[in-house]
Amino acid sequence: MRFFVSAGGFVPPATTPPSRLCYTFRMNSLPNEQKITSEDLPTETREKRERCCAILREIGSVAIGVSGGVDSSLLLALAVETLGPENVLGVTATGLFHAAEETALARQIAGQFGVELVEMDIAALDDPNILSNPPDRCYHCKRYIFSQLQALATEREMGAIASGSNVDDQSDYRPGARAESELGVRRPLLEAGLGKAEIRALAHAMGVAVWDRPSKACLASRVPYGQPLLPEVLARIERGEAILVEMGFVACRLRDHDTLARIEVEVEDFPRAMALREQIVTRLEALGYTYVTLDLKGLRTGAMNETLT
Repeated sequence: MRFFVSAGGFVPPATTPPSRLCYTFRMNSLPNEQKITSEDLPTETREKRERCCAILREIGSVAIGVSGGVDSSLLLALAVETLGPENVLGVTATGLFHAAEETALARQIAGQFGVELVEMDIAALDDPNILSNPPDRCYHCKRYIFSQLQALATEREMGAIASGSNVDDQSDYRPGARAESELGVRRPLLEAGLGKAEIRALAHAMGVAVWDRPSKACLASRVPYGQPLLPEVLARIERGEAILVEMGFVACRLRDHDTLARIEVEVEDFPRAMALREQIVTRLEALGYTYVTLDLKGLRTGAMNETLT
């Protein structure tokens, strides 16, 4: 495992294709964005926010797993506000499971709040329990990653490690939550009772750049359970989703069923998908897919878990 440290403002890597960062830049230039403040939020949401800050004060100093998503980004912002940037360490996992866009966004958020960011180069596929992609793969992967984060936090003498898990995560099959519990990972957003809608509202009020970014899971979640997580497959998924984002499908998934690409986009984006059908097919076939399909159920979280019921 290798560590890379970055701090200060966000500078995208020169080797990252522009299409991979298009949502990052789109978020920074939303036209006529409606501004809100904490006073505009419901009393219950503000109370939960204070509860979360109280939990952070109790911890004292914290190493936060930062994914580039809204949950961990809000937690980072609240931690900096409550504890000061000198008592907060951002840590993001890099590697085959994590798209370059995720790393770029983690750098952007760390830069926005002046927090040191450590990039952990994770070789998760060295673990056969992850490579074989069983239904509890997320448990093994989370345990692998948070064990490394825990060692780093101990070395830095941080009070605890924390994740952006929240109340809504409990409504889906998430074996990774068991790993967090076993390792003593703190979950201030969950402990404070905050759900996704409240997290987005708070992030918006605090000016967090990714407040409206669609949820994203790691690239391994695009592969059916039992199908090995081959590096070339994960790379193909990342390239395929970058193509879809470039075409304007900001919220999307490309599920990889060997020779078949199953595309998930918002139902309201179906007309655009059909209008761009030939371009989508041509570009995904160039990645090695024989069949290209549009999932009529539309975009949803945890689609691969549907085979477990």
